[in-house]
Amino acid sequence: MTIATNQDPHAEATPKPSGARSLGVAGGVHALQDGYTDLVYVMLPIWQAEFALTYSAVGMLRGLFVGAMAGFQIPATMLAKKVNASAVLAGGAALTGLSYILAGFSSGFELLLFALFLGGLGAATQHPLASALVAGAFPGKAALKALGTYNFAGDIGKMTLPAAASLLMLALPWRGTLMTVGLLGIFAGIAIIVLARRQPFGETVAKETDAPASAAPPRFGFSLLLAIGVIDSATRMGFLTFLPFLLTSKGASLPTIGLALTLVFAGGAAGKLVCAFIGARIGVIATVFLTEGLTALAILALLPLSLEPGMLLLPIIGVALNGTSSVLYGSVPLFVTEQSRQRAFGIFYTGTIGSGALSPVLYGFVGDALGIPVTLMVVAGVVLLTLPLALALRPQLAAAHR
Repeated sequence: MTIATNQDPHAEATPKPSGARSLGVAGGVHALQDGYTDLVYVMLPIWQAEFALTYSAVGMLRGLFVGAMAGFQIPATMLAKKVNASAVLAGGAALTGLSYILAGFSSGFELLLFALFLGGLGAATQHPLASALVAGAFPGKAALKALGTYNFAGDIGKMTLPAAASLLMLALPWRGTLMTVGLLGIFAGIAIIVLARRQPFGETVAKETDAPASAAPPRFGFSLLLAIGVIDSATRMGFLTFLPFLLTSKGASLPTIGLALTLVFAGGAAGKLVCAFIGARIGVIATVFLTEGLTALAILALLPLSLEPGMLLLPIIGVALNGTSSVLYGSVPLFVTEQSRQRAFGIFYTGTIGSGALSPVLYGFVGDALGIPVTLMVVAGVVLLTLPLALALRPQLAAAHR
């Protein structure tokens, strides 16, 4: 890959010939892996009852999965330097599927922890590699829109897989359901390998020294962008972890919780796609203020509502909760040189997903001490810390656009 030294970061550019294939495979893997990742939310109340867990232990289950996913981001990129990216993506899909099969066999808390750890390792493979493939295939302003489409595909998986598993549990025990959905990952891994052999969709991840040096990006832009992403991710994971328990206290059944999460993810899918285009039009800073401010207000509005009107609010929360991420991920190429793009995406996903792994545990302790409503009030307050960071990012963005 090459980049012109004086190229406008937001200039329209023609996608590379492999762009459609890269986006299609990356989007498909993203849908599957995000569906697997957020299926954990549906299972948390079931596992709490099955293994008599505290809220902090519930947070540990979610945190271990996401923590493993965060910690293996950069190693996955290093592994892809030695083997074809398609092999890494295929292996990750199969490993996450296997982890759900093991979770279905788990007879105790410890084996369940191990299964979720393996699931996190498998899920770690797709974010930095798929994002870098898409960003490399769609240069300039097209990268922001393509990455928004890629993120939208992930939310399609979040909508469909947890909802399908919830419906399947009406006919099967939860263990049988997890074993069934786990097979999807095995089949997906095989399909990726077959597809890559017939029609390659991406190259082996390039070493950072392969590409010529480009103009130096703004010094602090990436760090500020990462800080906003860390808080945004912590808010999203904290809210989604404890939303099922809030809904349970309002009288929701298991299928209703599955529907509620589907509504959040449906709003999130729309938010990621729409906010990518809004961000390209009104700018990153205005979009962050819009989505993060709405997130705080909507979470606080949800708390006193009964179940039925609360369900109506969930798609709006989803739009606000997930919309920020599209402009954040899509802005990463503005603040790094092309030759460091894969590493930058690895660092960015490590930080954001890592905060999402830690926040359920921390918020779980708050929940044990003060209850779920107060915990969600804290979540709503913390997200507002992104606003002064966004103001600090404004001059860095202006420098990146020169």
